[in-house]
Amino acid sequence: MRPHKTPTCLTAVFMVLFMCYPILSFSSETASKDTFLEPYSAVYSTIWKKGISLKVEGKQTLTKQINDQWKFVFSADSMIASLDESSTFHVKNHQIIPIKYQYRSSALGKKRTATLTFDWDNNLVRNDVKDKPWNLAINPQTLDKLSIQLQVRQDLKLGKSEFDYQIADGGYIKNWRFKRDKMETIDTKIGRLSAIKIIRTDNLEKGKKTSFWFAPSLDYLLVKLEHKEDGESYHLDIESVKQPL
Repeated sequence: MRPHKTPTCLTAVFMVLFMCYPILSFSSETASKDTFLEPYSAVYSTIWKKGISLKVEGKQTLTKQINDQWKFVFSADSMIASLDESSTFHVKNHQIIPIKYQYRSSALGKKRTATLTFDWDNNLVRNDVKDKPWNLAINPQTLDKLSIQLQVRQDLKLGKSEFDYQIADGGYIKNWRFKRDKMETIDTKIGRLSAIKIIRTDNLEKGKKTSFWFAPSLDYLLVKLEHKEDGESYHLDIESVKQPL
């Protein structure tokens, strides 16, 4: 089974794919190492440049469900394309355990859908793509490509500086690796923030450079992303964030 391709302009938004008014009072104290991340809703803007410049707005939400399950949702829309992704999971010993990942995109009239259902009793993930289901063997702690962002945040809360993950994506198990760089102060739409810079390291030999900034004062929320390769560049910036009432 070959991987399906996300429309390029929306891949940048997702690499989020790979994140106010009023500004929240998240703090290092409330972001306890003994708890998982706080539910929230955030809006991002991203600019994709390759000859032309295209701006897309994306929204992501993290909510607590029944039976100790969580749901992480990302959506983005432009005049020519849309993308919706969701990951349902539970958490055990600070580790995200995916239950189901769903993907839906539409670009220039072409629609793509995929559903990954994780069977941890048998260490398999069922891939439903184009109504042709099949199973892929997985190792413990395998993530889907959306929930990885939350696992990075959780691991930052635990004080980790190097990160190595296995991702079920496009019919393959892929290794995504990151390392902690330094603290930087950045300007955002919600004010100046002190953020931890994280660099993706598994694709540097391909001439790609991807950097992320996570803000400890906002429960390690992703607040900025930069990606460059072969004349393309993506810039993602936080616009607003709030907790549900």
